[in-house]
Amino acid sequence: QVQLVESGGGLVQAGGSMRLSCAASGRTFSTSAMGWFRQVPGKEREFVASISGSDSSEIYADFVKGRFTMSRDNAKSTVYLQMSSLSPEDTAVYYCAARPHSLYSSSPSVYPYWGQGSLVTVSS
Repeated sequence: QVQLVESGGGLVQAGGSMRLSCAASGRTFSTSAMGWFRQVPGKEREFVASISGSDSSEIYADFVKGRFTMSRDNAKSTVYLQMSSLSPEDTAVYYCAARPHSLYSSSPSVYPYWGQGSLVTVSS
């Protein structure tokens, strides 16, 4: 079983930056691919970024490329999402997810473990 706990959400002004953290429990963290997704009320959960459990390679949704960076610290069993140049359109609940496979993925259906979500609000 894997438990994920996100932190770092809150209110930020447009153009600002914020870093989300996701602490994971479980002995297989270092080999698990991790993902960040986000959701706004009335819309489906959408992919933001994912990082592999083998070489820490990353993939990103087109709308965050160049603005968001995902990273991991295996010693701390934690992944991060550094967000910059935030806009009100980035306002959402951000979820951390883990899968028992090393390959990154943009599909939420392959992640069996999810955090509770962290609200990010970007004011204009």
